[in-house]
Amino acid sequence: MNERPASPWRIEDVDVPGYLSALDVDAAQLAAAPRDLGLLERLHRAHVFTFPFSNVEVLLGRHPGVELATAQDQLVRRRRGGYCFEHSQLFAAVLETLGFTVRRALGRERSFDSPRTHMTVLVDLAGTRYLCDPGFGFSITGPIPLDDGARRVEGDRTFSIGWVTDEGWPVWSFERDGAMEHVLDESTIHPADVRMGHLQTSTGAESIFRHHLMVMKHTPRGHVTVTEHGTTVRTPGRPTRQRELTAPEIVTEVRDLGVRITGEEDAQLTDVVTRMRG
Repeated sequence: MNERPASPWRIEDVDVPGYLSALDVDAAQLAAAPRDLGLLERLHRAHVFTFPFSNVEVLLGRHPGVELATAQDQLVRRRRGGYCFEHSQLFAAVLETLGFTVRRALGRERSFDSPRTHMTVLVDLAGTRYLCDPGFGFSITGPIPLDDGARRVEGDRTFSIGWVTDEGWPVWSFERDGAMEHVLDESTIHPADVRMGHLQTSTGAESIFRHHLMVMKHTPRGHVTVTEHGTTVRTPGRPTRQRELTAPEIVTEVRDLGVRITGEEDAQLTDVVTRMRG
């Protein structure tokens, strides 16, 4: 009988020094740091403040796939942003390489009727399992305990975890201000499951990622969302600010959130946004 490879997730492909450099985290200092909740918090926050959530590759029709090496190239070297499959695979591989105990999970966004196309990362620390969600566009900036009733307050937003059932099957509900963001379970997943989820997300006729621009990032001025219509900025303690923009202005905002675009792609994305606006 053939044995499984040491890591079906190919974590040996991850470039941890390159990743830490992108996060502006000193690798030498990190090497001496304990693998505890404080370090997990630091890495999670740095990740979501560095790498944007983006479906630009999907809209341009040239997504390179979600193998770990490809995800690292896309997020770290090419700075194109990505969605949950890239973010969560990269984050999980880095954590695992650094010595954290990691489990990857899939879930359904906002409805039990949705496909299992959202990927998260679960980390075990000192007897507690934490949910990390670096690949959800408007989500937590750090880990939250995967315990019924757990809460995480960020500014004027409250995130919570609840224990629910789906036709008798136990799942966790992750909520923001009382509204379900996604549900996830802890059943084993494999790289093939991620590839299938990506196929549905990037090519499915009903996938929202094929019909709307979605670029998001946590920034010092607040959480910024760019769609085909304009920008939304959410800053704790202040009213939400929305601006309608022209198609070229929207592409400029995409660039400003850290998605690198060539001159040719600028014109292509502008055309895509113009068509979306009708």
